[in-house]
Amino acid sequence: MDDTSAPAPQDWGPFGRPLFNDPSARALSRVGVIDVGSNSVRLVVFDGAARSPAYFYNEKIMCALGAGLSETGRLNPEGRKRALAALRRFQHLAAGMGVPPLTAVATAAVREADDGQEFCDEVMRETGLKIWVIDGEEEARLSAQGVLLGWPGSYGLVCDIGGSSMELAEIAGGHVGRRMTSDLGPLKLRSVSGGKKGRKEYIRNVMARMEKTMGTQRNRLFLVGGSWRAIARIDMERRRYPLHVLHEYRMTIKSINATVKYIGENDPDQLRARCGVSSARMALVPLAAEVLKEVVRTIHPHDIAISSYGIREGLLYEQMPQKLRDRDPLIEAAYFAEAKDARLPGFGLMLYNFILPLFNAAPLDRKRLIKAACLLHDVSWRAHPDYRAEVCFDNATRSNLGGLKHSERVFLGLALMHRYKNSREGTRFEPMFSLLDDKSLKQAAVLGKAMRFGAMLWPQKEQPMGEMRWFPKKKQLHLLLTPQSEPLFGEVAQARFQSLASSLDAQTEIRVKR
Repeated sequence: MDDTSAPAPQDWGPFGRPLFNDPSARALSRVGVIDVGSNSVRLVVFDGAARSPAYFYNEKIMCALGAGLSETGRLNPEGRKRALAALRRFQHLAAGMGVPPLTAVATAAVREADDGQEFCDEVMRETGLKIWVIDGEEEARLSAQGVLLGWPGSYGLVCDIGGSSMELAEIAGGHVGRRMTSDLGPLKLRSVSGGKKGRKEYIRNVMARMEKTMGTQRNRLFLVGGSWRAIARIDMERRRYPLHVLHEYRMTIKSINATVKYIGENDPDQLRARCGVSSARMALVPLAAEVLKEVVRTIHPHDIAISSYGIREGLLYEQMPQKLRDRDPLIEAAYFAEAKDARLPGFGLMLYNFILPLFNAAPLDRKRLIKAACLLHDVSWRAHPDYRAEVCFDNATRSNLGGLKHSERVFLGLALMHRYKNSREGTRFEPMFSLLDDKSLKQAAVLGKAMRFGAMLWPQKEQPMGEMRWFPKKKQLHLLLTPQSEPLFGEVAQARFQSLASSLDAQTEIRVKR
């Protein structure tokens, strides 16, 4: 199937039905996907914005289907029992949630095991669930498409590690290019002879072959898979990193090498407890760390990013029409949240146009954040007033939003905090502010105060709010009110306008347009 466009109507892949009938629609009907991996079996139910689906439900059960596969050629018997029980549970959960038929895909362990088809047949008999077994290159392609769902137009290499395999796929200009699979999954590496020295030689030889096929890469390396995320958690703990969000977490080659050493020097149980990693996952981390060290040594990427998106998201991206793929996932998620939760859906765009003159000189990526903030400025109104500012910050920094760097999450959260609170001092979030430079801290405060003032000019439907004009060289802020908005410019609104002016160190002029 061509990875550059949505599938033809006669071929909807594992879903067996179209998910995006209307490319202009903003909402996604609930979709359930099961990923039967070599180490875990996971159910994800997607809902929300069509271009930026949220996790309505997400459950993982560690089954270790691929444990011992190299020695026996068969699936782990205990793993089969656990996986079958998990799939039964997931079918019942889906029925209770009103989710259409679940879509299940299986990867390395099931495709390689002598009894893989037997297991699929058993699942069909016991649960009625059809499992689609995908090959290694397809696994690589779908994982790469999952990354594109969160990072449109990204360039680089996607490295997806599972229990029994590791895939590489090239992405450029929104498309997936070369890809290949290997048996560098940690469950497989357990059977490599010669101890750590033997594994190192084996991993190096496999990576040399992969480099020969994939070519030289000097862009970003995107890491997909539970073992990579566990290593990232440990890297965060080692660095005392303040924002514990794995998606878009950045690492360097130097940082990875330091963390691989840190893993070897620490007691696994104590490290697992400190980092919140399961015992089953932690057992694989040292082996995965050996692989990652060689991956970055061979590829030598410019930078490294963790992706929480992979095969499951790639399946959704597969069906998206190009018109939908081209949309900004952050802005789409913000539009959806506003439509669902704001008191006056549609006001966010009016607010954005009202305050935009303050940021005319800002680059496009900053204006994008400003627009998202305006769309989200009122979605937390149900929170208790004493905690509304904190809820806004938490929602922006910790929610499932694609297309956001960590520094951008903090900028967005801080702006929304200032929407409800003038001061940021004394909050529990202060360690995160270190992710922003002084200019961004000030701009987030100005944006928050601008939204705080603009929200006071809440107009009747389709009535103009007025206009702000900012003259940065003269340090003058002009406000032009309309006859409709003049009655809204009361005592509190005036105080908020002066607070905004003070943050700009500006003189003010206020007029009414007649």
